Amino acid sequence: MSKLKEALDKGEFVITAEAGPPKGTDISEMLHHARVLKGKVHAVNVTDNQSSVMRLGSLAGCHLLVDEGLEPVFQLTCRDRNRLAIQSDLLSAHVLGIRNVLALTGDHILVGDHPQAKPVFDIESVQLLQLIERLNSGRDMATKMGRKELPNGNELQGATDLFPGAVVTPEADPLKPQLMKFEKKIAAGAKFFQTQAIYDLDKFADFMNYAKQFDAKILAGILLLRSAGMANYLNKFVPGINVPDNLINELKKAKADAGDDKQQAAKNQLQAGIQIAARQVKQLHEAKICAGVHIMAIGLEDKVPEILAQAGL
Repeated sequence: MSKLKEALDKGEFVITAEAGPPKGTDISEMLHHARVLKGKVHAVNVTDNQSSVMRLGSLAGCHLLVDEGLEPVFQLTCRDRNRLAIQSDLLSAHVLGIRNVLALTGDHILVGDHPQAKPVFDIESVQLLQLIERLNSGRDMATKMGRKELPNGNELQGATDLFPGAVVTPEADPLKPQLMKFEKKIAAGAKFFQTQAIYDLDKFADFMNYAKQFDAKILAGILLLRSAGMANYLNKFVPGINVPDNLINELKKAKADAGDDKQQAAKNQLQAGIQIAARQVKQLHEAKICAGVHIMAIGLEDKVPEILAQAGL
């Protein structure tokens, strides 16, 4: 049984975070972040070759979190695997005690560090959610065995018990395609959503007013800003993220307060970013408009407890 599902069903204000696997076999930093997050969050996502950059696998990372006594969320992309490998990994996840899966189509190969690799995309995120529902019912995704038609797939020797989730971008422009995909994901079986980073709480409240008609729990994405430069980069290159000018100016002021001391400027901006994230978490908690938050610290997971402390959680 998914502990994340239990917390959401109880109506707790759920907090999730991320632990990025290393580009190599040294897992010390990942385990350090996991231990810092233990007891502070309900679950921890393990990213799957995020941004198409080759790293330690999400499945192995989730298994390490289970060993550490944490509740993992297995991020699974369709970019690198065909349906055979995806189903095998999902069965493996269940056997290893992993119960939460975040279904992702995945960034294209060309944005990562192996642009010469061949992308798979045998299925996409909606089909992946349907596949998870099929495995949970005790059958696989097969449609044929030789000439024999298999309209209901093959029967499994033991079904999975996976809690499927997906992503949505509430601040996308235009928003309508996102809402259409959101509804398709719910129809395909998504039970919870972690959103792309949000900064316009009024716009997010409008999205939640629309989303409340569906039976799905929404965790608002909180992205830790470490500098004004990072904020400007997100605005320029990441679709669906719009960091407002007032927050960028707050980061710029923190930098300016350090004068010519570059090291202090970086510290000041990070501290301002932590304060911004904490304000967002506190506002969402007090507004009671969503099921919780998903904090993306991107390599600074040890700052998540500080964000939660400043938010009063």
